[in-house]
Amino acid sequence: MITSKITYLGGLRCAAEHLQSGTLVESDAPTDNHGKGEKFSPTDLCATSLAECALTTIAILGKDKNINIEGAYCDLQKVMAANPRRISEIICNFVFPDHFSDEEKQFIENTAHHCPVAQSLHPDLKQTMTFSFQ
Repeated sequence: MITSKITYLGGLRCAAEHLQSGTLVESDAPTDNHGKGEKFSPTDLCATSLAECALTTIAILGKDKNINIEGAYCDLQKVMAANPRRISEIICNFVFPDHFSDEEKQFIENTAHHCPVAQSLHPDLKQTMTFSFQ
């Protein structure tokens, strides 16, 4: 089954349609690579997928443990490298409510590190994850 249809719109912009829902996501080349930077870049979306996958996986697996992470968020930084141009590091600073036991905190951290996107990225891409509970 096809997941999405991606169309090049010109001007270094693409539109991706999620075929199941009809949702559209546009991307733009970044300003440091000839783009306008008016939308997420493809590498922004890649990095963002790590944080979104981690949070979603924690929420899914946490249900059976009565772990509710509603309101949790991630401040994300993507670090680029040259030769070849690539993402060299994704820095995820996760912030969760501070009502979890030590065991639940360990579950949250372990689950984030082992989410499907984390397991799919190349091992040379440094994944730095920090967790604070406030």
